[in-house]
Amino acid sequence: MALSDIAARNAKPGKKMYKLTDEYGLYLQVNPAGTKRWYFNFVFDGKQSRIAFGGYPLVSLSRAREKRDEARLMILDGVHPKQKRIAEKEAEEDALNTFEKMAREWSQQMLRRRRWSETHARRVWRDLEKHVLPAIGDQHVGTLKTKDLLAPLRVVEANDRLELASRLKQRITDIMGYAVQCGLIDRNPAKDMAGALMPPRVTHRPALRLERLPELLTRLDYYNGRELTKLAIQFTLLTFSRSSEIRLARWSEFDTERAIWTIPAQRTPIPGVKFSYRGAKMQSEHIVPLSRQTLLILDEIRAVSGGEGLLFPGDHSLIKPMSENTVNNALRTLGYNTATELCGHGFRTMACSTLIESGKWSRDAVERQMSHQERNTVRAAYIHKAEHIVERKLMMQWWADYLDAVSREFVVPYEFEGG
Repeated sequence: MALSDIAARNAKPGKKMYKLTDEYGLYLQVNPAGTKRWYFNFVFDGKQSRIAFGGYPLVSLSRAREKRDEARLMILDGVHPKQKRIAEKEAEEDALNTFEKMAREWSQQMLRRRRWSETHARRVWRDLEKHVLPAIGDQHVGTLKTKDLLAPLRVVEANDRLELASRLKQRITDIMGYAVQCGLIDRNPAKDMAGALMPPRVTHRPALRLERLPELLTRLDYYNGRELTKLAIQFTLLTFSRSSEIRLARWSEFDTERAIWTIPAQRTPIPGVKFSYRGAKMQSEHIVPLSRQTLLILDEIRAVSGGEGLLFPGDHSLIKPMSENTVNNALRTLGYNTATELCGHGFRTMACSTLIESGKWSRDAVERQMSHQERNTVRAAYIHKAEHIVERKLMMQWWADYLDAVSREFVVPYEFEGG
């Protein structure tokens, strides 16, 4: 017997769930909590099944009957109503898997895994938002072909921003790789972009030939500028760490008893100082063994800067670091062209060349001390775990002794024993 709308409306909840039956398998289920929900019972391929049509009164009796009749027609056509609904829902959800959605999920994953800092994540997203998403952001990842992914990069390349184009190409490749991992696409079309763009121009940081080390050290001896600047150059030579790692160094990072400087992955930001949160460039803690000569330089620095807060405060404020141009300005005063002859970063090149040419130290120890990014992920994991700290302590003392030796006359690295 057909159900009436009045009966459906007036149905009260009982202690147990019960059903009000309509025609052809449709019924209203009344739950103890007072909710009412439509269901349709049917047989498909000899198997009993049911499908929900929604709650009453949001779905009226007449609408529930329409849904039932639609389902019965599907069954006559050999279509399972419930499976069709699942397929439609999956299709709707899949339609939302745009490049922008994948990019957001990928960037959040990088943050969760602590591969990026919040600041780096914002910078990556800003580049994507400006140069990539307007072109392909709303397209489904499954429809994107290599030519589509290349299109926004060609625009960046045409504006002669080759480094940015290269970075964006890597981002797109990683995002599409994430889509493969999610099972949304079978292969990554971004991998076919290899070689499609002009490579970024490599800017080599100028460094002196090793034979000119005595000349540099002699000029430094006669430097008559700010004492802390001279000490900063000497400290940079001895540790060959990066400029930001040195400029933003804090006294709290130094353990002079153990002769170790531990550069943290991130530092406490200094109000009003841009990028003052930066620590070790590779975003993982980096250890710098301190030679006897470096410890003596630290004593001199402490006498000038006070031994608290920043190792190298600026001219006008003890709570703000030395300018990033200080060392290069001093090198220009010493008579060097910092664009073609020698810059502060060139000290790293000179140290690395000397250590390798000496033939005394393993490649792994040199690379670990230089804090270079190992591209081979297996080797990277090994080097990071191994540390090679004992060898590196000996190596850093050898380097300091070598600088002392060549301050008098040049010595070929492989002929210098140290001590």
